Amino acid sequence: MSKRLLNVNVGVLGHVDSGKTSLSRALSTTASTNAFDKNPQSKERGITLDLGFSSCEHPLPEHLTDQPYDALQFTLVDCPGHASLIRTIIGGAQIIDQMILVIDITKGIQTQTAECLVIGEITTKKLVVVLNKVDLLKPDTRDKQIEKTKKKLAKVFAKTKFPSPEMVVLSARPGGPESTTAPEGLDELIRILLSKVEIPQRDVDGPLLFAVDHCFSIKGQGTVLTGTVLRGTVEVGTEVELPAQGISRKVKSMQMFRRPVTRASMGDRLGMCVTSLDAKSIERGVVCAPGSLPALTAAVARVEKIRFFKSAVKTKTKFHLSVGHATVMCSVTFFGSDEGGEDIDLAQDYHYLEELALPRPKPADDAAGAAPEVSAGEVVPSYRNQFVLLEFDSPVNCSPGALVIGSRLDADVHTPHCRLAFSGTLVMHTTTVDDKPFVQQLRVFKPKVRTGAVDRMMDEYTVVGRTLFSKDTALDKFLGLKVSLSTGEVGVIESGFGKSGKFKVRIPDGLGREAIAALKGKGKKGKGKAAAADADGGDEEEAEGGGGTGGVSIVLEFKRYVFDPTKALRQH
Repeated sequence: MSKRLLNVNVGVLGHVDSGKTSLSRALSTTASTNAFDKNPQSKERGITLDLGFSSCEHPLPEHLTDQPYDALQFTLVDCPGHASLIRTIIGGAQIIDQMILVIDITKGIQTQTAECLVIGEITTKKLVVVLNKVDLLKPDTRDKQIEKTKKKLAKVFAKTKFPSPEMVVLSARPGGPESTTAPEGLDELIRILLSKVEIPQRDVDGPLLFAVDHCFSIKGQGTVLTGTVLRGTVEVGTEVELPAQGISRKVKSMQMFRRPVTRASMGDRLGMCVTSLDAKSIERGVVCAPGSLPALTAAVARVEKIRFFKSAVKTKTKFHLSVGHATVMCSVTFFGSDEGGEDIDLAQDYHYLEELALPRPKPADDAAGAAPEVSAGEVVPSYRNQFVLLEFDSPVNCSPGALVIGSRLDADVHTPHCRLAFSGTLVMHTTTVDDKPFVQQLRVFKPKVRTGAVDRMMDEYTVVGRTLFSKDTALDKFLGLKVSLSTGEVGVIESGFGKSGKFKVRIPDGLGREAIAALKGKGKKGKGKAAAADADGGDEEEAEGGGGTGGVSIVLEFKRYVFDPTKALRQH
């Protein structure tokens, strides 16, 4: 009987040259085919350029000895740290259960350290901070420098999702890359990692979803797809689909870190061998149960702005959207509401947002001082639930509920600014190109307010208004809409009045005393001009000394639904 392993995926992230790969190597007992910078370009440049996978096995921690497993396996996901490889980092981070954030203790937090911290906040609940390269500190001041660095970092982390992370001081490769000196401080890191292990929540019954991060061929065997099972279960002999290529293949054999297996489930690191597949046709992507993963052309996600992104996140702009191992360009339209839940309700109205606001601080955040800073004079409407309509430049294969991250990867990688703009979860999607009905179902509106004035009172139930519309306005769509007078009455736009944009308002309950007093007797027209003006519909200017309204204004409030093809106007 094969050993029953509890697999926990641990992401190793940090700024370039902080020692992530050295740490992964020091922790690991088994390497995959692409671990520890085996890529020739990685060796040439001396930095990690792709995801690396390795593993180590430990006895079950004491708090899990009653679980149906024989041992614990950590699968280490070594993510590159270079700014230009953020797509790869995002893809790797989405498959982790825990995260190690590696910081070069001689340099502290750097630009990509901050971006990796943001990714950690989005993707995991468990973080350990490793202060690496402690051997480079001067022995006589080492303890003092360590304490100073820890205090400085504690202030940074106090404003994050991880307010008091455990920090481990170590040296993964004392003496440098060529040194054979044993690592220092690993035992404490392993102890902390083991203490944080929980049984991961795994969806083993759903349709298969397998994230592919590497692909290579073996002569006489077939093509091996290596990756992580994100959902469901796969067995040898199962037919799987490669949706981006539009083909299906049967699984010939499988391995987990060189151990042959016949079955794998969500969370497992796996090598899957199939036949009749050109390894060059796929570098990254997904494998799924046939027909289970649509190619989306548009989707709606519930999102939050990432507080470290300093620029405005505006509607009708383009962003790079990362979902799984895919990154595509998309156009965004933001909207929100304080009502309803976290899913879209097609019967509910949502406010159109010109700009995505920072999430509202929670009470605990206020106490911790973590509320986002807002510059003086900045007013960005914020709602409890904020959503975005994503319209992809090219179809992307992903499932409902998938994590999405919007970023500006075209920004200069040398500037010390976070490029990750927003993140969220897909809640609604369509697979039809230019699917207008999909968009038109969204009740997203812009509130509109127009203010005019009462031109005259015709009788106690009718007034004539002006300056609410221009002479070129098509009044038909405004007929029947309610308006309010500054004196408190509510009326209905009944018809146009002449050709200059004036209009009649019917007051069903009649004008009140204040309105009548303000409008009556404020100046009489000359009889001839008044008669001519009334006969012509009121286009002539009022006679000298007449036409005062007493300052009675008319306010028209309505909603314009941005995706409504009829451009109809609606009121509450």
